[in-house]
Amino acid sequence: MTTTAPRLGTALARLLILAAALLGALLAGAAPASAHAALTGSDPKDGAVVASAPKEVNLTFSEQVAMSADSIRVLDPAGRRADTGEIRDLCSGSVVRYGVGLRAGLPDGTYTVAWQTVSADSHPISGAFTFSIGAPSTTSVALPDRSAGGGLVGTLYGIARYVSYAGFAILVGGGAFVLACWPRGASVRPIQQTVVRGWLTLTGATLVMLLLRNPYTGSGELSDAFDLAGLKAVLETKTGAALTSRLLLLGAAALFVAVLFGAYARRTDPKEKKDLAFGLGIGGTVVAAGIAGTWALAEHASTGIQPGVAMPVDILHLLAVAAWLGGLTVLLVSLYRAPSVPRTAVERFSKVAFGSVAVLVATGIYQSWRQVGSWSALTGTRYGQLLLVKIGLMCVLVGIAWISRRWTRRLADPTTAEATTAEAEREAGGSGEAEEAGEPRKPGKDGETEEADEAEGEAAPEEAVEETADAPAVAPERAAQLARQQAAVATARRKRERDADPERAGLRRSVLTEAAVAVVLLAVTTVLTSTEPGRTEEEAGQGTTAAGPAAVPDRPVDIRLPFDTGGVDGKGVVRLSLDPGRTGANALHIFVERPNGKPLDVPEIKVALTLEAKDVGPLPVAPDRIQTGHWSASGVQIPMPGEWRIQVTVRTSEIDQTTIDKNVKIG
Repeated sequence: MTTTAPRLGTALARLLILAAALLGALLAGAAPASAHAALTGSDPKDGAVVASAPKEVNLTFSEQVAMSADSIRVLDPAGRRADTGEIRDLCSGSVVRYGVGLRAGLPDGTYTVAWQTVSADSHPISGAFTFSIGAPSTTSVALPDRSAGGGLVGTLYGIARYVSYAGFAILVGGGAFVLACWPRGASVRPIQQTVVRGWLTLTGATLVMLLLRNPYTGSGELSDAFDLAGLKAVLETKTGAALTSRLLLLGAAALFVAVLFGAYARRTDPKEKKDLAFGLGIGGTVVAAGIAGTWALAEHASTGIQPGVAMPVDILHLLAVAAWLGGLTVLLVSLYRAPSVPRTAVERFSKVAFGSVAVLVATGIYQSWRQVGSWSALTGTRYGQLLLVKIGLMCVLVGIAWISRRWTRRLADPTTAEATTAEAEREAGGSGEAEEAGEPRKPGKDGETEEADEAEGEAAPEEAVEETADAPAVAPERAAQLARQQAAVATARRKRERDADPERAGLRRSVLTEAAVAVVLLAVTTVLTSTEPGRTEEEAGQGTTAAGPAAVPDRPVDIRLPFDTGGVDGKGVVRLSLDPGRTGANALHIFVERPNGKPLDVPEIKVALTLEAKDVGPLPVAPDRIQTGHWSASGVQIPMPGEWRIQVTVRTSEIDQTTIDKNVKIG
């Protein structure tokens, strides 16, 4: 009987058509948003020639960035620093602007402005431009030949990011495969090794990313990976906290793996095994979601529009990817190294994979709308083009998965399997019986036949005993020869067993092809996570070259609240901005300053909004620390217009705290 690969079913085509229609509808009606900061303007402009030296250089960004003392540098024609080194925060409402003062008495000539910072979604960004005072001149300053996050450090960081995704998929998907599809697989050594290696891979990659984070966002020098001061600074950032949390959660994951392949694998009582499986399922899901959350909280999902929706969606997306691709990896290992994997396990994984694909389609459509936003960005930006490649690979992967699903159905049909095996035996022409009889079939590499080797292997024990009695010195050599022969016989037997089951062989081939495409898909996904989203790239291209007064929104809420907690360094001013200052989602920025106007770092700051006329609130807001004296929160919801009371609680020490408030009209 000749077995052919099944064709793609109509259900898959309908699913893809529905996904394309939904994506088109969302892209057509998308509103502008931002994520992954980009420079949208400067003063002076790039290439400008000004009559006299400006007092400062200002840079405007599309979203909040983390500035350090050396983030903006201005170099004179000879390459010397022309700035004062003091970064000024000029943010107002939704306008994100920073400036650096220039020294007095600067001579005419061409000046270079080089900047480097980190956007709110954890990615380093950098750039450079020139302006001239009086008239252009020659300059000895060479513009940077690489962007932030590039070079050897950027390559290593990107590899670690890819490896961490792969390790996460294998760890989570492998554990899910054992619990949901093949409980007996918990005692199969190749599966144990695969899942443990997934844990080791994710843990090692996370440690590498933590060490490389400082040079990745800063100097780009590999030696700075072991700078303890830089590592301490990284731990105080959002990304550093996420990586540290991931390491802690991996400790819990190690306990999960130990119980899964230890106590759970040894359980023989069905009720005890079921109870333990339930506990492992709940605990494993919580840990897996927590690990996925470390990506969602530190990258694209945490910035831009609807972060409260985007982060849970991103967690679901990552879990679905892990359940499908990680489970696929363990299934592939099982099919090749544990041929006894039952057909029921393959059937169960087929259902898990189908559910994962459904979740991926739903979450992927939302993420595409959120990060791309328009048809022009889908086709005209690098992010959109990579997304199209990812969608194409997903379609190919789903198509191959559909073929694997059809092979699985054939495996589940005993009649088909028995008929195929019987026909294979008939086509063999009795060669199996000849083999059992020890008749030679095909000469081996050394002139011996496989059948002769097998016969020799069966007779070998007696010969070994005789040789041991007559010539003890020859026994070790004969034992080694016997071991090689037995290994060759076992390999040949396994190959015959695989070849006698064409359905299982077909499933192996299709699953192997799935895994190969999945490797490429994971690589494209990794590149996407470090690429500027299409929304932001389009906005940066359409933005003005200098963000002037026209860029300020109509009615942002800007208030100043003096405070005094009574302790040391307890006096200062809270400057609060709520933009656009009307109902719906608003961006909140809080700046805490000393009486002399310099930033003041405080341990904690909280905000609450109350509309007393409608008995609404207090609505708590927990802003994130961006840098010294600067806190922000996106997506602050104002449910209705009215006279709102804004309460700000400032804590300057363990015991010194005060709450200040002010009524403002919103909407």
